[in-house]
Amino acid sequence: MDEKEQYQQKKEDPSLKLFVVLSKAERSIEDLVKKDIQRYGLNATEFGVLELLYHQGEQPLQKIGEKILLASGSITYVVDKLEKKAYLERIPCPNDRRITYASITPKGEEMLNKIFPDHWKQIKQITNGLSEEEKIQAIELLKKLGKHADQLKG
Repeated sequence: MDEKEQYQQKKEDPSLKLFVVLSKAERSIEDLVKKDIQRYGLNATEFGVLELLYHQGEQPLQKIGEKILLASGSITYVVDKLEKKAYLERIPCPNDRRITYASITPKGEEMLNKIFPDHWKQIKQITNGLSEEEKIQAIELLKKLGKHADQLKG
């Protein structure tokens, strides 16, 4: 196969196009969500930590990074910022001094109770480019793609 045939074959393969379109869509959506969250004086990572604690209860600091895809070195910084804002508190584990939990405070809960309905509306507005059926299809397809990529990581 000569170079021209290889180029044509690559051009017809939708893999690269899918990657580019997926990356652009993710960036556009993320930019809108970040802008929405910043209205409340938070960045996306801070909001992610608070949302996790709000919906799943107190969490070991080590597990927060895994759950919201945050590097372990960044967790301390984010938790410090949220603790200074009185949105969360650290709770030492009574059975293991190596473990510290993060727990949302009443002030943090109150803030999320206030902002989450509007944030949810914003997410709905952003995703309204798809019908409900298309959203469900997209969820299934992206899960499948993500699981395949996870398997390749080994």
